[in-house]
Amino acid sequence: MRHMLNPLDFSLEETESLLELAADIEKDRFRYAHVCDGKKLATLFYEPSTRTRLSFEAAMLNLGGSVLGFSSADSSSASKGESVSDTIRVISCYADICAMRHPKEGAAYVASTKSSIPVINAGDGGHQHPTQTLTDLYTIRSLKGRLSNMTVGLCGDLKFGRTVHSLINALSRYEGIRFILISPPELKVPDYIKESVLDAKNIEYRETTSLDDAMEELDILYMTRVQKERFFNEEDYIRMKDCYILDKDKMKLAKPDMYVLHPLPRVNEISVEVDDDPRAAYFKQVQNGVYVRMALIMTLLEVEKPC
Repeated sequence: MRHMLNPLDFSLEETESLLELAADIEKDRFRYAHVCDGKKLATLFYEPSTRTRLSFEAAMLNLGGSVLGFSSADSSSASKGESVSDTIRVISCYADICAMRHPKEGAAYVASTKSSIPVINAGDGGHQHPTQTLTDLYTIRSLKGRLSNMTVGLCGDLKFGRTVHSLINALSRYEGIRFILISPPELKVPDYIKESVLDAKNIEYRETTSLDDAMEELDILYMTRVQKERFFNEEDYIRMKDCYILDKDKMKLAKPDMYVLHPLPRVNEISVEVDDDPRAAYFKQVQNGVYVRMALIMTLLEVEKPC
């Protein structure tokens, strides 16, 4: 039995195989409509979610399985004080696989040590978000035809952004990747990620506070929102929430084949006027998440491709 807690839990070869399976699913998802008949996915979401939770549910339903779970800690026994360890032991009696989102870093790992079913980390605090990363990799590969030799700009909340942390880890395994880290000083990428990933692997990167200055160099721009829920001081959040707003004028500075990604939800960091730009790929990214999660569920349940 395997879990997906970190994007590096799968080797590079296994990741490529999963992305190939997702591509095959995208070509004809109806061919996969019964491969998980009789299987159950439990969605354990202690934090609010729209895309991730519904994407997992859609993925399992598309595979012929069924879904059970909760969408907030208040609607689970966590509100009565039940531990993650006890919850996962109970859920293991009901389901074949589970996806967990939790505000505490490491919660999915704790669950995996007590679980008798595969655990998928659907986001743990500001730590990791591996299935979003797999979706990001799949989207970049489908748009650019490769996952190597490109400059990737990461913009916004790089301190608390778990999607950013996971993506840096994952892309660092590919050749010729260069990062431009765009953020206010207070929201820079944590030192431990720079030391353990970027510096340790000799990945080229530079840090800047200016989005305008970086635009013309980028092959991919990964925008993120400043996350209100990660701030203890609302004044700090208000001061930084509008640091970067991508609009039509900024898009004019970019290459014709530079694509914009965003894990969503957005607040105002991407103007709605950018939505009609053919380089805006964030809603396609959402659709890709279903294919990727279908592939991951099949992989962890060791379900074979249909003939």
